[in-house]
Amino acid sequence: MARAWYAYLGGDPLLISSYFLINDTPACLNGCNICAIFALNGGVNPSVLSTNLRRYIVDAIVTQVAQPPMNTIHVRVKPGC
Repeated sequence: MARAWYAYLGGDPLLISSYFLINDTPACLNGCNICAIFALNGGVNPSVLSTNLRRYIVDAIVTQVAQPPMNTIHVRVKPGC
């Protein structure tokens, strides 16, 4: 299944309803707030947040670094603490 970028709208970062489909790769990369996730395309919202993606989201919040740091990035964060 194809993946797409979803912007974080706020709320619980572990709920699919907190994300909205965007057309382009976001420019944000590192910071203290979730910016966007690269998730399984489910239309307006991601179809699912896998266990790995949930772990990347939590790791991004804690480390303030895009995740995973050594592979294709699936979670981007932005400044604004």
